[in-house]
Amino acid sequence: MRIAVFCAANNNIAQVYFDEARRLGQWMAQHGHSLVFGGTNSGLMNAVAEAMHDGGGRTIGVIPQILPASRRYKDLDVEIPCDNLSDRKDLMLAHSDAIVALPGGIGTLDEIFTVASANTIGYHHKRVIVYNIGGYWNPLVRLLDHLQDNGMIRGNYSDQILIANSFEDVTRLIEEDGAE
Repeated sequence: MRIAVFCAANNNIAQVYFDEARRLGQWMAQHGHSLVFGGTNSGLMNAVAEAMHDGGGRTIGVIPQILPASRRYKDLDVEIPCDNLSDRKDLMLAHSDAIVALPGGIGTLDEIFTVASANTIGYHHKRVIVYNIGGYWNPLVRLLDHLQDNGMIRGNYSDQILIANSFEDVTRLIEEDGAE
C-alpha cells in the first residue's frame, strides 16, 4: 500500500512527535508499505522517511521545484517533481492508497482540508487519518464538532476525517482505509 503522510517540516517541536513519526515509518517498512510524502529533509518528514529508509521501505517524494536541493530528502527512491503546493497535494493524493496526518502547521491543515473537501464532492473516497498524538489535534476536533453542531458540515465529518488517538488506531485505520 502507498501511504501519504502529511506532517510538520519543522525541527523545533516536541520529541514525542519525532518518536511517533519514526514509529510510523518503521511500521510501514515492516509491513511492506511505501511512503508518499513532501520529500524534504527536515522535521517529521525527515523522521518518517529515515525510518522507512532504514527499514528497507520505499520513499516517494513529491517535491515542488522551488525547493533547493539542500532541502530535499537525500535517499528518495522515487522523486516526483511538481510545480507548486496545489500540484503537490494532487499528486500525493493520486499516488496514495491511504492518508495519515501527523502533527503539523498551516501546510498540514491545508492538506487535511483539501483531501476532506474533495472527498465531500466526490473527487475521491479517501479519508484522512489524523493521528492525535498527545491530544495535539484536540483543538481541531473541537472546531470540527462546532462546525458540525452548527450545521456547517453535511453529514458527519468522520466520513472524511478520522481521528486516531493511539498508534494502534492509526495502523488499524490505515489497513481499513487502504483496503477500500
